[in-house]
Amino acid sequence: MTTIAPSRERPALAGTTAAAAAPRRRLVLGLAVLGVVLLVAIAASLAIGSKPLGLGTVWRVLGENDGSDAAIIVHELRLPRTVLGVLVGLALGMAGSLMQGHTRNPLADPALLGITAGASVAVVAAIKFLSVTSPIGYVWFAMAGSVVAAVTVYLIGSGVSRTPSPLSLVLAGTAVTALLVSLTTSLLVNDLTTINAYRFWIVGSLAGRGMDVATQLAPFLIAGVVVALAHSPALNLLSLGDDIARGLGQNLGRARAVGLLATTLLAGAATAACGPIAFVGLVVPHVARAWTGPDYRFLMPYAGLLGAILLLVSDIVGRVVVRPGELQVGIVLALIGGPFFIALVRRRRLSSL
Repeated sequence: MTTIAPSRERPALAGTTAAAAAPRRRLVLGLAVLGVVLLVAIAASLAIGSKPLGLGTVWRVLGENDGSDAAIIVHELRLPRTVLGVLVGLALGMAGSLMQGHTRNPLADPALLGITAGASVAVVAAIKFLSVTSPIGYVWFAMAGSVVAAVTVYLIGSGVSRTPSPLSLVLAGTAVTALLVSLTTSLLVNDLTTINAYRFWIVGSLAGRGMDVATQLAPFLIAGVVVALAHSPALNLLSLGDDIARGLGQNLGRARAVGLLATTLLAGAATAACGPIAFVGLVVPHVARAWTGPDYRFLMPYAGLLGAILLLVSDIVGRVVVRPGELQVGIVLALIGGPFFIALVRRRRLSSL
């Protein structure tokens, strides 16, 4: 009778599986930790301002709007800007990851597709020709301008091949952005009324927006998040290079079109809601990548949560540093993001996407 020796491969395979599962458990735990940090930032955003409120008071008036000063502050001022901060930060973080993945450019952010410039032209035109002056009035013009600019960049970048390359997207985005910035400047020349209204939008702020702005843009932001998360496996293939991705069955044209759709929904709605907010889409993906590595299935949610946390914390800082006044969140992010990104560049090789 032949005796079969016990296989030694099964324990090795089990050990390999356990080793592969360990990083995944660590990444899932990291997402849970970021979720808790975000909840803390939300609570701080509701409690901290020119008039501090206790967390007990905040919780009470959230459950029952009794018409008190605390209830008015929470429901009419802090709750809308907190909801917008979470949605916009989530959107910009994920949009920045999408842009850096599709262009394979470590300095890419949502503005590279002309989204910010397109929104700016539309807002200036609405102010100048239609006398629109309120944030809720800017929303649809800014969203439309973002979509038109992004589609134009994609069509120009596609050229005759109908499949835009990372380089052609960058070049087309740069050219369209330059054209739109020039057009915006020409509309603002010698028009003091338009400049005065436009400067409050262009600085980037969560203040002065009601819950109606968040309600109108939430469907676009949620749709963009869903598309971006579903698009993560395709980005993993694209990061291997066009030839390898094509050899593995990836349709490059369709993948880039879906990525453009998600970026436009996320960045367009975020810009329409709060104006151009810099550095979130640029810095956050690098921070997330330091934790997750190149796997976009985890990089995308990490970037979204980090973007929401960064935007809320920056907004809180802006309320505190010049109390009883406040600095717009766009200014705070510029002051924080510039030095932070310089330090990040010195510590890491950002070219290795």
